[in-house]
Amino acid sequence: MSFAHTLQALVVMALWGLNFVVAKWALAEFPPLFVMFLRFALVAVLIIPFFRVPRDKLWKIALLSVTLGSIHFPMMFSGLKGIDAATASLAAQVQVPFSSLLAALVFKDKLGWRRGIGMAAAFAGVAVIAGEPRLGESLHSLLLILAASFAFAVASVQMKLIGAVNGFAVNGWMALFAMPQLLVLSLLTEHGQMAALANSTWVGWASIAYMAVAVTIVAYGLWYPLLGRYSVNQTMPYLLTVPVFGVASGVLLMGDPVTINLAIGGLLTIGGVAVIVKRRPRTVSETVTNPT
Repeated sequence: MSFAHTLQALVVMALWGLNFVVAKWALAEFPPLFVMFLRFALVAVLIIPFFRVPRDKLWKIALLSVTLGSIHFPMMFSGLKGIDAATASLAAQVQVPFSSLLAALVFKDKLGWRRGIGMAAAFAGVAVIAGEPRLGESLHSLLLILAASFAFAVASVQMKLIGAVNGFAVNGWMALFAMPQLLVLSLLTEHGQMAALANSTWVGWASIAYMAVAVTIVAYGLWYPLLGRYSVNQTMPYLLTVPVFGVASGVLLMGDPVTINLAIGGLLTIGGVAVIVKRRPRTVSETVTNPT
């Protein structure tokens, strides 16, 4: 990969890593599910007019929207509200071993002993992070993020079953189908949406714009050309830097603590994910890669 394309890939990873902090800023002003409703509404408006998908793919994308819109994102953002961005960015990486396990079950993909060790290391890393005393009152938030990561792994299987289709089209139409689900869930389980809108600041709206424009449109606009130019073995390892950018942004912008448990657990998790990606890079989705 050329130097310019390496920088391009790292810019994408930085945009995705910073998203954990930006999401925290949005959650400071809006309820979690309402945040995602607003984000997906903006994504749908910006993408749908320009990208169409074959009619026979729509029902699969609609099912995908249920997994992401009604299960993954509600759990991810509810969990993120109660935990620091640095920890969340590391814990979310278990989507990779979860995806690998599901690939073995659904697609009969042979795991192998090396990937088995990678999975064990990744889960051990999360266990080390979970055992940290400071997370005692936030353990349920961490469990929500882990459950959301499993849901994202299920979504990764669904994405593979959708087959060849433009990535922007998948993101846009999935957002359109997920919008009403998130709005209904927000109205049923949350309160204060109108007050949040009335009292919102430019920071809250800029955060939502970042999640919709920078994370979904700009980042994927830079990422998809790289996927078309280079092999998966060359592009997928860059995903390992997402939690690095996530932890760094959490520490620098929000003052998240870097503890021994977080450092050791993070190294185990990223190391385990690195083994899995190296052995079977396609266990990580190429179409919708960022779990937040």
